[in-house]
Amino acid sequence: MTGKRLTGQVVLVTGAGQGIGQGIALALAKEGAHVALAGRTKAKCDLVAEEIESVGGTALSLACDVTDRSQVDRMVAETVEQFGSLHGLVNNAASSDQQLLEEVTDADVELCWRSGAMGTLYAMQAALPHLRAAGGGSIVNFGSSTAVYGNATFGAYAMAKEAIRGLSRVAAREWGRYGIRVNVVVPVAMSPASVEFSHKNPERFDAMRNSLALRRVGDCETDIGRAVVSLMSDDLSYLTGDTLMLTGGM
Repeated sequence: MTGKRLTGQVVLVTGAGQGIGQGIALALAKEGAHVALAGRTKAKCDLVAEEIESVGGTALSLACDVTDRSQVDRMVAETVEQFGSLHGLVNNAASSDQQLLEEVTDADVELCWRSGAMGTLYAMQAALPHLRAAGGGSIVNFGSSTAVYGNATFGAYAMAKEAIRGLSRVAAREWGRYGIRVNVVVPVAMSPASVEFSHKNPERFDAMRNSLALRRVGDCETDIGRAVVSLMSDDLSYLTGDTLMLTGGM
């Protein structure tokens, strides 16, 4: 174990069973945090928990569908019951759907809205009393470059992701008095979706990668996870209500 900037801190990460969520969880644990891993497929979170424990960290694996408020409430309650407190929340879970805008249905919007915007709201509301009891803390929510730049076929997803950014700014205003910081990360990273895209469309993937200023797609742990560690720690204690663009210079 290296670092230790987050020793004794308890952080809950949703969508932690793979990709960016997994990378964040590993980075947090390596800095000394006790990490609760939540996801729809608990078996995936179990594997991440084993990986964390193999490097000397502490993790709790939980099953949770963030579209269901009762499951989110239980997820937060079980985290606090296990570790005694809560200092940080990372709302990474979300579902995406791609359709041309004229073909977007209510079901498409509902999928992205409930898993993204509503799931984020549920977790923030459930976490609030515990973060206040801890004397403050940090919430990291997730936006998307597809929404910031208006990528074609991401209409329903963009609606939900930009709603999360608005929600985060309001929460930063309302909850700053409690010492709670709320920020948004917009990542470009080798998530499972990016890996699949690179395999199916290698030329288009190469073109996307080469359009980035840094000419590489971010690593889920070292590029995204370590940045989230900074947002959870005192390193960025004066940053709130803002969006951190971790896009490699898109």
